[in-house]
Amino acid sequence: MARGRLRIYLGAAPGVGKTVAMLAEGRRRAERGTDVVVGLCETHGRNFTADALAGLEVMPRQLVEYRGTSFEEFDLDAVLARKPQVALVDELAHSNVPGTRNEKRWQDIDELRAAGIDVISTVNIQHLESLNDAVTAITGIIQRETVPDEVVRNADQIELVDMSPEALRRRMAHGNVYRPEKVDAALANYFRVGNLSALRELALLWLADKVDAGLEGYRLTHGITQTWPTRERVVVSLSGGPESETLLRRGARIASRLAGGELLGVYAIRNDGLATAPLQQVAELRRLAEELGGEFHTVTGEDAAEAVLDFARGVNATQILVGVSRRSPWQRAISAGMAERIIDGSGDIDVHVVTHHQAGLGFGRGGWRGLSPRRVFSGLAAALLLPPALTALLLTDPITADLPLVIPIFLLVTVVVAVIGGVVPAVIAAVLGSLLLNWFFVQPVGTLTVADPANVLALVVFVLVGVLVAVIVHRNARRTEEARTAERESAALAELSNSLLSTTDQLPLLLQRAVDMFGVQGAAIIRRPPIGVVEVVASVGDFDPMAIGDHERAYDGHELVLQPAGLAAERRRLVAAFAAHAGAILQRQELHESATVAGQLARDNEARTALLSAVSHDLRTPLAGIKAAISSLRSTEITWSAEDEEELKAAIDESTDRLEALVGNLLDMSRLQVGALVANPRPTDLEEVIPSTLATLTDPDRVSWVIEPDARVVQADAGLLDRVLGNLLENALRYQPASEPVVVRTSRVADRVEIRVVDNGLGVPADDQERIFQPFQRQSDVPSGDGLGLGLAVARGLTEAMGGKVTAEPTPGGGLTMVVELPGAADFMEPLTGGLE
Repeated sequence: MARGRLRIYLGAAPGVGKTVAMLAEGRRRAERGTDVVVGLCETHGRNFTADALAGLEVMPRQLVEYRGTSFEEFDLDAVLARKPQVALVDELAHSNVPGTRNEKRWQDIDELRAAGIDVISTVNIQHLESLNDAVTAITGIIQRETVPDEVVRNADQIELVDMSPEALRRRMAHGNVYRPEKVDAALANYFRVGNLSALRELALLWLADKVDAGLEGYRLTHGITQTWPTRERVVVSLSGGPESETLLRRGARIASRLAGGELLGVYAIRNDGLATAPLQQVAELRRLAEELGGEFHTVTGEDAAEAVLDFARGVNATQILVGVSRRSPWQRAISAGMAERIIDGSGDIDVHVVTHHQAGLGFGRGGWRGLSPRRVFSGLAAALLLPPALTALLLTDPITADLPLVIPIFLLVTVVVAVIGGVVPAVIAAVLGSLLLNWFFVQPVGTLTVADPANVLALVVFVLVGVLVAVIVHRNARRTEEARTAERESAALAELSNSLLSTTDQLPLLLQRAVDMFGVQGAAIIRRPPIGVVEVVASVGDFDPMAIGDHERAYDGHELVLQPAGLAAERRRLVAAFAAHAGAILQRQELHESATVAGQLARDNEARTALLSAVSHDLRTPLAGIKAAISSLRSTEITWSAEDEEELKAAIDESTDRLEALVGNLLDMSRLQVGALVANPRPTDLEEVIPSTLATLTDPDRVSWVIEPDARVVQADAGLLDRVLGNLLENALRYQPASEPVVVRTSRVADRVEIRVVDNGLGVPADDQERIFQPFQRQSDVPSGDGLGLGLAVARGLTEAMGGKVTAEPTPGGGLTMVVELPGAADFMEPLTGGLE
């Protein structure tokens, strides 16, 4: 059976007309003879949407019971049994009521498609998971219902239902989206012009990416390699050198002037991974590319120019930026540079060659360098000594002095010198050998004159072959040295990474590894402010802040310093890698501190907002009751009976108790948050605490209690324990049905005593059992909504101050049990019971 197709109408905001467009498409298909049913359509009370349903077959919904309430949901089984050709199912991101087969509606739609039914659905851009954070930042509203991007991206067809912000606001003002009483609030909040413009741009960009991905798939399927300039993409070829920053900024300016221009920085390295730029420099380029609104990519290949061109063709780029070569003029005369090779192979991609301050200055690591000074000096000595020694040896035997045999022997000496010291000593050996050959072995002997033209050619070929072999040998020796260096660096970095992952104190460990790796006396991370004294963030070994050392930038004014100074140039790359590690650690520490501060500020702001909201209502309620009762008693216009006066006085007394409890909880929470509360635990008899706590409750007759003989005495502060039990019991009484008692039981577990406050109310979902202990949290189904929502938070805080803890667990058969765990004291008595039995 063929899988059904999915068509989605995508909107930037509610009210743009997605549902009407879906119904119009369904009507169009039905008129052409297609079997179409409306699986579910949400009209939201909009008459225009309801009118669009006319004439279409609408499937009945199923009723789902959840927590005593009936909800209408999409009836998946009914549509599967009906098996139409096309089903219209509104609101793709909808979350189903618990008790239905699937958690999300998009999963219902997936089942329909699996059954061969085509589906047409709708979704708003704010419901896509990847854009959830962006939408929250724009609108300030968290979208709880989301759908994975891949579900929408994998749709067979997506159609954007677009509308300008002004037109949507006019539609709302005419009452076509929300009821009249909600219009003003909606226009002033979510549906502001700025919000709608941002959401519209998000929708357009997301859909553009979807179209772009489809285009790339089409080009790949059909083997199309030439550029299709559907979107301007600027690829910047980066060498990792100092000029790379200039190229990136120039590319960003070009991309910003193009409609929908994209900036892509590309750093090309050889397949062997050798001769790469320092890690810190590459990391800085990545950071700069992202700051400029672009992307950073690393590609590998034998030929860097071809690797860049392959990348540009792969992303359908329209322009390539490359810098003027840093190679010297004589190097450019010998072989084409990066820019020339990219221009030759660019085809229909435009290439911009950008000049910069490093043009023609050469590379920091010269082509002839790479061997140690010791090897170079040894090679020079061999170049000056071996050819004369070989000449003297050959002259002692006239048989071996024949020119065809002498030339290969001198060539062998040149190769040996190249292996020892590289290309420069080998060239010297080749030139010196040719002079000695000419003087001692070429006729006429004893002069530099060459009588036979063939001998001239032989000497020239000897020098050229010697130089060529020396270059090849030197290059291989240099690559071998680079490979060994890279291997040592990789092993050092791998060992460093493993060590850092296994510890929390990372900076000192990194510095100690640097001391061991580079053989220095001391290492430190310092911070160099624009004005003021240098600050030592961390140090190991014999580090002197006033002494000179080798510096490497780490992160935002921080530097890695190694002492004493004088580190070898070839080790600077590894130092840069250590500095990059240090920078990452510092940045992570900074982000962690920022997140901690931001989290604390957010919690404080949330608590402040909740407090103001709660105080404005919950503290005013008992005050208003007291004020009304006192005003009634003082009134001279009405004569109150004795019963009425007692009722008013009782109301004053009850409101005063409520107010006192609210203020007491506020004070307790304030003392807990600032750490001003001091507990004095001592052996406390629960047989005394529980009855005294019950006496303070609003309805003590609804509580029964049982104290086990070995769980009677606890280590606790009697006053604080009274507050803990009072808050837990008052909370339980709010939920407990009036016909059943709240039960308090104690039991001993090892050296701890557990006090359980058991109710059989509605209970709390497992996911919310920790949240209810946060300040200002109240369950929405509490029958009486008085209180600030501080009782459980205060109970937990006071218990923890006494060395105990409070947790919540479900009551068997329904309800919630609060468990107070405190240190116990050895005391075995007869079990005590009280209250209702």
